[in-house]
Amino acid sequence: MPERFVRVDQDEAPKRRRGRDSEPRSAVRNEREREVPADVVAELASAAGSDWGVLRARVTERMGAALAAFERERYRDALRMLRPVVDAVPSAPTPRELLGLCHYRIGNWRAALLQFDAFATLSGSSDQDPARMDCHRALGHHSRVRSLWDDLRRSSPDPDVLAEGRLVLAGATADRGELGEAVRILTDAGAGRLVRRPADRHVRQWYALADLLERSGDLVTARTLFARVASVDPDAYDVSSRLEALGGPPLRTGRPRRPAGGSPPSKNGGATR
Repeated sequence: MPERFVRVDQDEAPKRRRGRDSEPRSAVRNEREREVPADVVAELASAAGSDWGVLRARVTERMGAALAAFERERYRDALRMLRPVVDAVPSAPTPRELLGLCHYRIGNWRAALLQFDAFATLSGSSDQDPARMDCHRALGHHSRVRSLWDDLRRSSPDPDVLAEGRLVLAGATADRGELGEAVRILTDAGAGRLVRRPADRHVRQWYALADLLERSGDLVTARTLFARVASVDPDAYDVSSRLEALGGPPLRTGRPRRPAGGSPPSKNGGATR
């Protein structure tokens, strides 16, 4: 299944630029043999109805290949594999979701929105609403960002999804130069509070809030929050250099990496685009 709301990891960009010819043949064979999860097969079969017997082999093969390509961050390959699946079973939510995520990862905001909107309608799920918000943010549709946020809050989503939506809202607010309001959006939700066992969403919110506070001129609080991120994971994002720039002690780090929840919020406070 596609992961919940995802963001582009800039550290992996060189890997994504590798073409198909640079992949070993065994990797291509494994991609074609990727097994589609049983719940996705059931969804595809239900969407195909009486045509499933004819479509099964071709649709499951292409869906499995698309899932494998997505996992290896070969988004354009996944797009090519997914289009005939969506054409064959247009009412199946998962291919729409995955197609939207592929467009999102390569910055095709309008194309991503078409698929995310279809996914939301077909599934009734709000899981990709933060990504929908971020697409509208990239397109400058500030009123749509706010209206989708209001819808997301009312849907009682998973806490991680709600936190991601809030980050995008804060980022969109900062895009308009309203840094104080962007900070308030996060602080009113408790984004800066200390928790004993922080989840990925807590670390992401600390980082985003620290960035906004630094840009607002509150360097002391920003340094405290960057230090908190570093205490959980000194290799998270660019926190070492951010902390050192604010007068914090240099950290011994390895390769910069991100928590499992995704790549860091951008310096606008929202998604990395």
